[in-house]
Amino acid sequence: MPSILIADRDSNERIGIGWLVNSYAIPYDKVHSAGTMEDVFEMMEAHTPEVLCIELDMIGRGQWDRLKLLVDQYRPTVVVTTSEATFERAMQGIGLFARDLWLKPQTPEYIRRILTRCCQERLDRKRVNEEKGTGADKHRDVSYLDLFFPGHVQAKSYSLMLAQLEDPKRHPELLRFFEEYPFRDKPDLLPLGETIVGVFPMDAAVSPSTLHQMGKRLLMDWEANNDAPLFLVMYDASNHEQSLNENYAEASQALQVRFFKGYRQVTVMDNPVNWTMIDPFLTPAEQRTWVEMLDEGNREELKQWLYTHFFYKEEPYPEPGLLRIRLTSILAQVRRYMKSRGLDSAPLEEEYHRVFETILYSPILYRIVVELLLFINQLLDAAHHPIDESRVDVVEQAIRYIEGRYTDPALRLEEVARYIDRSPSYFSTLLAQKQGSSFRQILTSLRVKEARRLLLETSLSVQEVAERCGFINANYFSKIFKEKTGTTPRLLRNQKKR
Repeated sequence: MPSILIADRDSNERIGIGWLVNSYAIPYDKVHSAGTMEDVFEMMEAHTPEVLCIELDMIGRGQWDRLKLLVDQYRPTVVVTTSEATFERAMQGIGLFARDLWLKPQTPEYIRRILTRCCQERLDRKRVNEEKGTGADKHRDVSYLDLFFPGHVQAKSYSLMLAQLEDPKRHPELLRFFEEYPFRDKPDLLPLGETIVGVFPMDAAVSPSTLHQMGKRLLMDWEANNDAPLFLVMYDASNHEQSLNENYAEASQALQVRFFKGYRQVTVMDNPVNWTMIDPFLTPAEQRTWVEMLDEGNREELKQWLYTHFFYKEEPYPEPGLLRIRLTSILAQVRRYMKSRGLDSAPLEEEYHRVFETILYSPILYRIVVELLLFINQLLDAAHHPIDESRVDVVEQAIRYIEGRYTDPALRLEEVARYIDRSPSYFSTLLAQKQGSSFRQILTSLRVKEARRLLLETSLSVQEVAERCGFINANYFSKIFKEKTGTTPRLLRNQKKR
């Protein structure tokens, strides 16, 4: 069985991690601990632990070289911990070929999962070496160092998977999904801030068509039980004689394709993205056109101009950064219109700054264009058709709209906001203030309520009930139903029968 060395200046941290190892029966043969770097050096040379869990903050300036030498000599699986979320600490972890970096304080469940994975990987590696007739551990997993340092690993046959959720906070769920997924050839998983990178083994025969099928299957299986939008890049490097760092840099470019395609998509590539270069600034003629369209309040013409110039359906796409500049150039003309009509005061001024932020940072082009159009419509309303908003209960209008369309699985907050002619962010704030609930909570509550009625009053199957209530599939419906009611659809129906 592997052994582990827990190195931390805080004795409570050492004791706590040791307790987790023993309490969860993680199969480490020996658990060693060290409170100083001298203890670390002594333990590594005396016991050669297979797994090293070390606090970066305890390593002195003059102790790095010796530690790196021991790591290179004994090749343990390294996990690093730190209380400083800095680039310097991340680079120090990379320099030690760290398998994972923990930012203190870390949850016991996460620590247990990582240490269990490290232990299992060592056992698997030992078994493979024994099957090959050698006890020497000559294999090193792909590491962050391989991704970020040029020329570190030649990767002629590596293929890559890059996965990105719309909400990066849910990446731990996606990582668990990949860890448990029955890949034919298990990739090395390297979580980053906003992306999870999967590196498939060098000897895995993965063709572009296979990658595409794998990507579609992954996307379908993820969405069967999760509602977080996912974007996948599958990169075929079989014809590339270059480092893994170079392959990763090319594959990362393809993540920007989601700017045009949106989430819930798979992009397969085997070459760098070929962006089209455009002039990002409006010409004098285009500036005059915008001034005229705004002055005339021609909403349809404004919409068609934006759709014509910003909705791209096929490659090659313009470089996304240039499009963002072009959109800010348009917003500058909108700003001139605001000032000329005396509309540059709150709350329209706040909306202007929010739209500016959306142009700079929103990951999807379609959403940016829609937000810009909604804001322009607000300005035109304020300039030509002043409305006493105190007489209009837009939240009530929105609730009625949701109640009439909650069975549509494609219903989104943006659609309801368009119906009441408000921006999505403003509408979301109104809901929270007046209803105490988010759009998603209100929508889910209506769907679950109707589902409960159908389960108790009809003989429709669970799948049919899910479809009638706006859920994409039965598995996700059952998961949400149990979260909201405390029981599953089938158990509720069985209780009714009894």
